[in-house]
Amino acid sequence: MVDKGMTLLATGQEATPRGPVTTGRGWRSLSPALVAPLALLVLWQAATATGLLPEQILPSPSRVVQTFAELAASGELSSAARISFWRLAVGLALGGSLGLVFGLALGASQRVEQWVGPTFRAFAAVPALGWIPVLILLVGIDEMLKVIILTKACFVPVAIASRDAWRAVPPGYEELGQVLGLSPSARFLRIRLPAMVPLIFGGLRLASGQAFVSLVTCEMLAATEGIGYLMIWGRTLFQMDVVIVGMIVVGTAGIALDRTLRLLEHLIRKRMGEDV
Repeated sequence: MVDKGMTLLATGQEATPRGPVTTGRGWRSLSPALVAPLALLVLWQAATATGLLPEQILPSPSRVVQTFAELAASGELSSAARISFWRLAVGLALGGSLGLVFGLALGASQRVEQWVGPTFRAFAAVPALGWIPVLILLVGIDEMLKVIILTKACFVPVAIASRDAWRAVPPGYEELGQVLGLSPSARFLRIRLPAMVPLIFGGLRLASGQAFVSLVTCEMLAATEGIGYLMIWGRTLFQMDVVIVGMIVVGTAGIALDRTLRLLEHLIRKRMGEDV
């Protein structure tokens, strides 16, 4: 057992500052975050009420709320959201897991870095959406296209974060494990991995943002269903209220996913600290 006095060192809390966790702080911690949305809503309402922008370009907030209710009641919104979020979940699961393994291999092995590092950097430099024309010719516009694009969008940030997380662990941590007589697997699980968690989750949050961008764009360009398709359908019919509803759904889902990942990181770090 590692001495309890080594808990801070083994969990990496000295090497990497703990990110903010917005749980249980009450309404006072939420009020600053509401200022910008409320100000935007006021400006939006003022622009539509004064006729500064025509209804066809910027529908009123009440019109957007009405459209949201209509799409929700018809089941069209829930159906599109379910399809899009399933694609997102698959992309995050595949890209995140593959990126984690590949990134750890890059960080742990100089040989792997020498052999595949340059190729990976060239692969990462091409945006996921840049592969769409080639992939459409290879796999068509079916689900496989969306899965590949989202997997690539998630793979790169997680791989880079995992590689950097491995390299960011101070050598003294490994020496600590050797002094305590821990096996290589125990040193990884109980010392190195807890220290890497913040950077890895930072990569996951970045990957989720990239995945949302790729998802909506891919559905706009090569799909017949999903939130992105719903938005492009609304634009085609000059129904900007439908487009704004799609934007609100995507933005809300993005915030919820980011908060979920932050909470999961907090719980994992707390559990690892208790287990050390």
